[in-house]
Amino acid sequence: MKIAFFDTHSYDKASFTKANVDGGFNYEIDFRDYKLNENTASTAAGYDVVCIFVNDLVNAQVIFELKKAGVKLIALRCAGFNNVDLKLASEAGIKVVRVPDYSPYAVAEHGVALLLSLTRHIPQAYLRTKTANFNIEGLTGRDLHGLTGGILGTGKIGQIMAGILKGFGMKIIAYDPYPNEKWAGETGATYVSKEEIFRQSDVLSLHCPLTEETKHIVNHDTMKMMKHDAVIINTGRGALIDSKALVHALKHGHIGGIGMDVYEEESKYFFSDWSTDIMTDDTLARLLTFPNVIITGHQAFLTTNALKNLADTTLENIKAFAVGEELVNEVK
Repeated sequence: MKIAFFDTHSYDKASFTKANVDGGFNYEIDFRDYKLNENTASTAAGYDVVCIFVNDLVNAQVIFELKKAGVKLIALRCAGFNNVDLKLASEAGIKVVRVPDYSPYAVAEHGVALLLSLTRHIPQAYLRTKTANFNIEGLTGRDLHGLTGGILGTGKIGQIMAGILKGFGMKIIAYDPYPNEKWAGETGATYVSKEEIFRQSDVLSLHCPLTEETKHIVNHDTMKMMKHDAVIINTGRGALIDSKALVHALKHGHIGGIGMDVYEEESKYFFSDWSTDIMTDDTLARLLTFPNVIITGHQAFLTTNALKNLADTTLENIKAFAVGEELVNEVK
């Protein structure tokens, strides 16, 4: 099998090269640093598989080019698949597989790191002490113990996040259109309505997939329902939040702050160094100025454990396709 590997970074190349050898796959992998989109899809000619990440684009034109190029499989090295037009891929006879469970602990733990950094002003304290400034004025935080943690989406990551927050002594409420009552009964979580999770949460953590129903689920109206000192944590998908409405809510004190590892227009900026360039995204530039906003560049997944699982599962998915076995991780 020949694999065209798009949007490659050093950690991808290291983990997949090792997994390819250790697992005895010995596939021919061509690592490219550019993303898959309308302008690059034709470079997949002669390859059986394209391996893509969250900011690669697989729309109608890309699928047409991949079909023409002879590609038979799209292998996502991530859990999300909102960047792929599944209907058109199916019509073109191209299978799509993903990695549904690479390390939910990595993502949940990063969410908690964002939460603690935000509520205890860790970035500001770090910058002060690096210059020998040990003044703690303006760094007052608050206990998480006794607060209400809202979990929006109770899949594996949401459940782990809830467990960590419960360990801090927080009351756990949750919203999911498909509630897991067994999990709730075992952990003491309480399912509430979508409106109530916005109203009651002191910490609202987002863990739902991006769909037509969940796009901008955090918007002007829902943020106005929230407590003025409530904070949002987003390690899910950027477009779960209306970014312009978020700026408005922060400016007018409708929420207390946000820790975010994703951004709805991140594809241009994330995973790249823009420190010496002009940022033309006014919304992102404005968000970076708020002292009660912490943004990381989509690194929640980035642990050695997760990278190994991503590589192993992706290559196993490709092997199953190659030998005609059931595609247990197929997205239909």
